[in-house]
Amino acid sequence: MENPVIILGAQAIGTAALDAFLSNDVVVYCLLDDDPKLHNTELLDVPVMGNTDDGELLKLLGKKCEVFVATEDAASRRSLTKMLRDEYEVVPVNSIHQRASVSPHAELGHGNYVGPNAVVAATAKIGEGVLLSPNAVVEGQATVGDYAQLGSGAQIGVGASVGANAFVGAGAVLVAGVKVGDKARVGAGSVVVADVPAGQTVFGNPAKQV
Repeated sequence: MENPVIILGAQAIGTAALDAFLSNDVVVYCLLDDDPKLHNTELLDVPVMGNTDDGELLKLLGKKCEVFVATEDAASRRSLTKMLRDEYEVVPVNSIHQRASVSPHAELGHGNYVGPNAVVAATAKIGEGVLLSPNAVVEGQATVGDYAQLGSGAQIGVGASVGANAFVGAGAVLVAGVKVGDKARVGAGSVVVADVPAGQTVFGNPAKQV
């Protein structure tokens, strides 16, 4: 991308997104975070300059700067994305690590993070504000809903689906065709062989309700 990026969030997700942008030689103008202890510090030599609602910096968005939302929880990412759309008429860009593999025939929304060695196959569909950790795999015809999060090494099988705001832990496997509902949680290392209702937490091999 031609314009530099402002990252909202300077915690773990902000660090990962910053690394992804830098891996593609994208200039990051600054990071913003609501923790005052981080202000006037640097992260990977990029300054943390103020709060996520800093109007003086956010007015650069649009023609001069792009933006990426990297706050830790899905509700915060959703509310900040809405604010950016309503007040600044911008949508977050995607942060895709140079070592990730995203098929040109996959469908991606806005504001997604795709970590190193993650794979998004042809015909897969990713919503907006999704976090795909390193080595996560989304196979063909699989779908991942808005603001969902996949842990490191999670595998979403062919035609499987992950609902909005759902969480799939590190190393978990969804076999082909299963459905994980909105706001459901799948524990790390679990193998999901049956549908998981919305809001339910499952764990184990095979995954069962906790």
